[in-house]
Amino acid sequence: MMTVEAQYMVGRVLRASTRGFACGTQSNRVNSNQDFGAFVSAPIANDDSIQAVGLIYAVEIKDDLLVNELVMADSVNNSILRDQRENRMVPMEISVLNIGYRYISNGAIVHSLPPRPPMSLSQVDLCTRDVILEFTRRHDYLTLILNAAEVPSDDLLAAAIRYASWQYDDETQRYQFLVGCGRAIARQLSHDLKRLEHVLALIRPA
Repeated sequence: MMTVEAQYMVGRVLRASTRGFACGTQSNRVNSNQDFGAFVSAPIANDDSIQAVGLIYAVEIKDDLLVNELVMADSVNNSILRDQRENRMVPMEISVLNIGYRYISNGAIVHSLPPRPPMSLSQVDLCTRDVILEFTRRHDYLTLILNAAEVPSDDLLAAAIRYASWQYDDETQRYQFLVGCGRAIARQLSHDLKRLEHVLALIRPA
């Protein structure tokens, strides 16, 4: 079972817009909580009291000169590979789609694009379990994912729903959450039954 009990730093903002942002980190700092579909947050520009909330939709490991040389080699010693993966600061870029924002002071949540993007070098954190449960209590954010043309929206939607469902300790609550999301998606995709069937298959409990 995956839960997010405390904030965990994902990286720092490289570039941003109100639609989303990219952050950078080192590949050896990434763990299983930073997967595709994870919920993250970052303060918006010039206002630490408002956090943009988004979903990780792409993770890219950047290359460098040494990587290019190693790829061209006929064989590579295992110790060199281990050093490259574990010790060298190989850069990783994580792309995020904004799906809402929240006010720190009272926890109020808005399922809409944030008023401003995060500033460069702002810290990006994984959302806590409590924030995820509160943010997904209503289903308005689903529309932003379904209508996002720049991301693999169907797969991202399913991954986000599964990620949020893991925050429930109780199996009955988890099942009720998945059913509620399925019904909300059905209302929004009633005009596209083929896509609806595909999305529902992705979130169907195993």
